[in-house]
Amino acid sequence: MKQIKLEITAKSPLAIAHKKPGSVSEALDHIPGSVIRGAIAAQILQQSGQQFTNLSEKGGDFQALFLEDNAAIFQNAYPAVAKVVDESNYRKETINQIVDDAVMILPATAVSSKTDSGFLPKGNGVFDTLIDQYCAEAFKFPYEPNCPTDLGRVEPFGGFYSKSSDKKLEYKYRSHSVNTRFLTRVGINRRRATSQEEILYSIEVLNESFLENPKAKVKHWEDYVYRSSILVEDEELAKKLADFINRYSDKFRLGGATSRGLGKVTIKADVNDYSTEIDARLNDFNHKLKERWSLYEAVFGSPQENLLNGRTFFTLDLQSDAILLDNWRHTTVITETMLKKFAIVTDIPVKLEVAYSSYDNRSGWNSAWGLMKDMELVINRGAVYLFSTNQPELWLDKLKKLEFWGVGDRTFEGFGQVQICNEFHNVLRGNPA
Repeated sequence: MKQIKLEITAKSPLAIAHKKPGSVSEALDHIPGSVIRGAIAAQILQQSGQQFTNLSEKGGDFQALFLEDNAAIFQNAYPAVAKVVDESNYRKETINQIVDDAVMILPATAVSSKTDSGFLPKGNGVFDTLIDQYCAEAFKFPYEPNCPTDLGRVEPFGGFYSKSSDKKLEYKYRSHSVNTRFLTRVGINRRRATSQEEILYSIEVLNESFLENPKAKVKHWEDYVYRSSILVEDEELAKKLADFINRYSDKFRLGGATSRGLGKVTIKADVNDYSTEIDARLNDFNHKLKERWSLYEAVFGSPQENLLNGRTFFTLDLQSDAILLDNWRHTTVITETMLKKFAIVTDIPVKLEVAYSSYDNRSGWNSAWGLMKDMELVINRGAVYLFSTNQPELWLDKLKKLEFWGVGDRTFEGFGQVQICNEFHNVLRGNPA
């Protein structure tokens, strides 16, 4: 299995819109995998399949990449621009900076202060409630956390984040975001090739550049960068695709209104072996859970039933929106039966302990067909599903494959990306980030 890491640099505003019920069209805060997939496929066909063979024939490279059951998975591209703490400054001010660390989605169980939310030191800190909530319910104890910094109310805190791998830094967690603006345009009369009266419209776009330090005397602007991955099983095919992307890196156009100058990007591709650290994350999560359980026992005494006895716990954290169907009906919960179906297992026991999820509606435009896509009910990214099993050794390899292939429908377009035991679940109230 190979992973093609993509670095997408915006050279003009990006009109990455999604359609909701009604007439409102809003800009997304990321580049969907379906947009990247469509742009690369269109460029391959436009270049007459250079570096690829038998594009129009069954069994060719194009079919292997885009049409087969084990086709390449185009993951969403998330912004690599983070609010980094300038630790050399005694005021601990934040600056906008492009980082190389992996961009992830905060779990739905993460919370922060209602009055001053955000990571330390500019905010009052962010912490996760999954482990504490599970332990409190097992001990029949109502769990209503407050902010450890100002003792005020907390509310859910989501979005993109990254964790620095630099051990010297005191503040390792950073928020990521994008900036948008509206471009106002006038309609054109196709017969006279002049502006049409009473036709004025606006497009919400993602900004192509950002200001590094708004407080600096000399303003310095940088291009916005997004990071994504393409997962391919075949090594030779992965190298072909990466070489093609690098050869035509400045030819790709993403999103809408490309004929009006929007959507220009450059893409760099780098092939790596696909690897995962599920073992370490799984062990860290269960260690933290047992540690917290012991603390509750010391305070409230032993519960009627020790739910941790002989069981190993793991979470499924959605790193993108997911389309889940249970017996052809949309659902917001990954049940035990659905998990076994996704992991292709039948007789390995597993139990759903708790689920945190919400839903929304999504649609879009299919450039190949020239039609609107169907309106889909999607589970919002950040959803958390906690499972337990008494046979963890049988689930480990299955979970590794699940992280690669994802869950639900249209995973080849970036839907249903999952991470097993997101490391932020170990950030508890006593030590917020």
